[in-house]
Amino acid sequence: MKGKKAPTLNHRIRSEIESRILSGEWEPGFRIPFEHELMEQYGCSRMTVNKVLTALAESGMIERRRRAGSFVARQPPHLEQVALEIPDIEVAVTDRGHEYGFQLLERAHRKARETVVEETQLVGEGKLLAIRCLHLADGRPLALERRLINPEAVPETLKVDFSIHAPGSWLLQNVSWTRGQHRISAVAADADEALLLKVPVGTACLVIDRQTWRGELPITWVRQMFLGDAYDLIARFAPGSR
Repeated sequence: MKGKKAPTLNHRIRSEIESRILSGEWEPGFRIPFEHELMEQYGCSRMTVNKVLTALAESGMIERRRRAGSFVARQPPHLEQVALEIPDIEVAVTDRGHEYGFQLLERAHRKARETVVEETQLVGEGKLLAIRCLHLADGRPLALERRLINPEAVPETLKVDFSIHAPGSWLLQNVSWTRGQHRISAVAADADEALLLKVPVGTACLVIDRQTWRGELPITWVRQMFLGDAYDLIARFAPGSR
């Protein structure tokens, strides 16, 4: 069982910049504060700031121009840039006062199977990183997760120890994305799923299938199966909103 880990300063700076970009507060062409301004704001070294800006530039979210500074990238007209909420299960559990736990069940770097649509959509005929894990709250199973990651989009995942880091939490902290898609359904747990979740076969579960992209490059596909009485889906909206 893993305790809650405080986000690093790198993660905090990157998350706050990404949030301003994805929310539209910083529009395409907006100049990001200069390095010395960010150093003063966050009380950190130039190396820390430079590492964050370099990662954002590599992800395509900002453009760095010599002597001029860093600017929010202007995306191609066809690119959707939508800010969707992707919950971090570890944060959600600990914020509610429970102890978070995580178990890695399977990890494999292998070729995509032609008969599995989500695998070929992610990497075509290439290789992917396949992970299966179990999330726990106060030592009890909460959710079963099957995740596929595209190493072409995130090559560093091949070196990450996912027996220590939950893959969803790690991706949220380290990888920029520009588009996401959710599919929500209700299913009954089969024998294998019921055994891992420690519930009777046929127990009602809520399933979320999620895909994320950076531009047109697929990053990850994940299926998370939550026990039906442990997950609330809430959508907030206002008149005239889209």
